[in-house]
This record gives sequence, structure tokens and C-alpha cells, in this order.
Amino acid sequence: MKSHKLKLRGLRPEDEASFNNAIAAFKNETPPFEFAFDFDESIPFAEYINKLEGWALGRGLPDKFVPNTFLVGVVKEQVVGRLSIRHHLNDFLESIGGHIGYGVVKSYRRQGYGTEMLKQAIPICSSLGIRKALITCDTDNWGSRRLIEKCGGIFENTTNDPQLKIQKQRYWIDITATG
Repeated sequence: MKSHKLKLRGLRPEDEASFNNAIAAFKNETPPFEFAFDFDESIPFAEYINKLEGWALGRGLPDKFVPNTFLVGVVKEQVVGRLSIRHHLNDFLESIGGHIGYGVVKSYRRQGYGTEMLKQAIPICSSLGIRKALITCDTDNWGSRRLIEKCGGIFENTTNDPQLKIQKQRYWIDITATG
């Protein structure tokens, strides 16, 4: 497993090419997955980084967003994944989205990077005052389910939302016990 070399950190200007590659990789997923929220390739990359830093402070949030910390998993200066920590839950996050959302670029999956990103996120959650973190995944995403359980996630239930094509499994991680 190579995950011990992963660094979970904020996005930096030197990540631009690697970050764009990750975005492109996720657009080719079936179904497509939004790797970077509210990303607009027509604006300078430094502005996007500033926007993310503002979101962590609750500034300039898009409609229905809550303050959140956006981090990238980096290995040998390559963005291999991303992780978002929502500082609190709104109605949507409480039922479907959760406190933590993550994604690993397909070519880097099954190498322990997702597990390592989630493990490194636990102390960050603790520092934000999150005592129990909700994490959700699609019911058919066996890899994500195993990852969440490996990191201490306790299954609560499966959603029953008629607007979802694929229902979500909801897990809780006790940050105080693992952090």
C-alpha cells in the first residue's frame, strides 16, 4: 500500500495541471462525478483557490452550501483525490450529503488513498468541533462502503428518497473515539 505517502492539504497554485487532470478524469466517469464544486476553468486558478479559502470561513458560499474545507490528496505532487469537510449539516447534507465527501481519481483507486484521506480528515473534523461525522455513499459503491467501515463508520440506514436514482447508505464516525 502506498497511502503512507499521501498528504491531505489545501489546494495550491502548483496543483493546477494535476487538478485539471483529476477534473477531466471524473467527467469521464459513468455517471460523471463533480470533482470540484463551482469550478470555472475560465477564471484564474488562484481565484478558485481564494474562493475555496473563503468557503472555509463561510464567505461567498453558493446557495445551499455550508462552510466547508476543501482538501486534495497529493502523492508525489499529483492530485490523486479530493475530500470536502462540511462544518455543519443543512437539511440536504443531513439526509444525503453528509459531513465528508471524497473522491479518488480512477487510476489511483485500490491503493489505500481514499482510506488515508479519510483517516487524515478525522483530526480536522475534531478541530472544527464535529463530534460525529456523517458520511454517505451510493448503495452500489462497495469500495466506498468498505472504506467508510474501515475508518470506523457505523451503518445507520439507507435513504428512501424518490428523487435519487441510486439511494445512499448513511454511516456515522464517532470523531471523539477515533480522533
